[in-house]
Amino acid sequence: MTNPLALIIEDDNKLARIFSITLQTVDFETEIIKDGAAALARLADIVPAVVVLDLHLPYVSGQDILQHIRADERLAKTRVMVATADAAMAESLQGEADIVLLKPISTFQLRELASRLRPSKK
Repeated sequence: MTNPLALIIEDDNKLARIFSITLQTVDFETEIIKDGAAALARLADIVPAVVVLDLHLPYVSGQDILQHIRADERLAKTRVMVATADAAMAESLQGEADIVLLKPISTFQLRELASRLRPSKK
């Protein structure tokens, strides 16, 4: 069985790499996308188990991507972890995202939360 996919949508290269390494430690395959338009295009082709989503992205906002994910029946089981430094925005998305994390995010916190969102092995 292959590992579930975690799609990391983050334009900060350093953060994206940290998120990727951290998620790999809890047995996710990871893919990094750095802008909102590319993320929407990729989501048309794949169904990730988890999306780690920055809100402030080039071209298409993370909030628009979150709305797209929630409106797409193919992505109904995709869990979304919003990662943002914008506390007001984080508060407004509490009902839409599965988890909202305020940056800076510790790798321990990300690893623990991601392991809870990991689909159960069958």
